[in-house]
Amino acid sequence: MNFPDNLRYTKDHEWVLLEGNVATIGITEFAQRELGDIVYVDVPTVGKTLGAEEVFGTVEAVKTVSDLFLPVAGSISELNAELDGSPDLVNTDPYGDGWMIKMTVSNPADVNELLDAAAYKQLVGE
Repeated sequence: MNFPDNLRYTKDHEWVLLEGNVATIGITEFAQRELGDIVYVDVPTVGKTLGAEEVFGTVEAVKTVSDLFLPVAGSISELNAELDGSPDLVNTDPYGDGWMIKMTVSNPADVNELLDAAAYKQLVGE
């Protein structure tokens, strides 16, 4: 499995790419494999400010629905519009076209507290 070194990870299997104070967030390759074929991504929180580990949406696979947890506190500014017609992008390109949201991070230093690629690999037994 692939866990890019330039990302940070959560124990809930979300990844974060921080650029300035804007974070792009999605689910990891491990998470999408565990869920199976993604059929729908629901993020009703665009425009809202949430705390770290609050639920920002759900991802629906053929057999299950799973909550999505915000890795760090901040304001959700954008949902990946491509997922509306092609939720399978989460399966085919979880770290690229399958990103889920962009947000403005309240405290960018909080991202450094998340798992690095090596720690995440250890968490998932890779």
